Amino acid sequence: MSRNIAQSERADVYTRITAEIIASIEAGAGVWRMPWHHNGTAPSRPTNVASAKRYRGINTLALWVAATAAGYPAGLWGTYRQWLAADAQVRKGERATTVVLWKEAAATANIADSSDEDASGRRRMFARAFSVFNVAQVDGYDPDPVAILPETERLAHAETFIANLGVETIVGGADAYDRPSTDTVHMPPFAQFRDAASFYGVHLHESGHATAAKHRLDRDLTGRFGSAAYAAEECTVEILSGLVLADLGIAHHPRPDHAAYIASWLEVLKDDPRAIFTAASKAPAGRRLDASPAAHACGTSRLRE
Repeated sequence: MSRNIAQSERADVYTRITAEIIASIEAGAGVWRMPWHHNGTAPSRPTNVASAKRYRGINTLALWVAATAAGYPAGLWGTYRQWLAADAQVRKGERATTVVLWKEAAATANIADSSDEDASGRRRMFARAFSVFNVAQVDGYDPDPVAILPETERLAHAETFIANLGVETIVGGADAYDRPSTDTVHMPPFAQFRDAASFYGVHLHESGHATAAKHRLDRDLTGRFGSAAYAAEECTVEILSGLVLADLGIAHHPRPDHAAYIASWLEVLKDDPRAIFTAASKAPAGRRLDASPAAHACGTSRLRE
């Protein structure tokens, strides 16, 4: 009897988490930030040092390319003058990267005489190029201190659970991802995350991708979702992450950054009312995940059909 009650309560947690995730997306969560590099300076999220705003569009691509080519570990950028204002100095001989600022031409009192509109009455835009430098190209910059997540914050039962999934984890670098060609999950160091829940949420997400391998669950969503298969896969593993976190007692409510991250597949959910159920059924946790406290303690957590 008590076991049935426990299973019922667990199912209720799953339902609440899924409902809250959808509600958070509908309500409009804030801009998603990777929970590592929690000062917002990840190389893949180029940010301006003066405004603290992220670069957008073609500027993002240009700064990605420059950072990758030069091996810059952070994504903080600024003009020569902006670095000077931050009490930093661009080193002599450093090569700048060009970005473009688009602005709408200012309106004038006499529209007839204004060159700010074309013949169709549409507002005109003009572009201005700027030369920017990465934080790795300057001396004297003193960023705000970032709290380091201590090893004492690790959770033994979560570590045991992840270890028993049997997916090799390689720690290091600035990105988190699953690499199917080597059947490995790559994670930034634990210390770079803002909290333990963020670390385990990301680790479980990437491990969720790994379960799609042919020798595991052989999950292929192309037939069900076609061109939206990638979004559906992200939906599946994010649900997995939420469900397992709930079972592990780590996070019972989706954080705003989770909701913002999965906003990319909200259209899939809206177009197909059954999509959320399909994604949940494809998530390993939705296929009878043995995540009981006893299993964690004994190191026997496993996936079962």
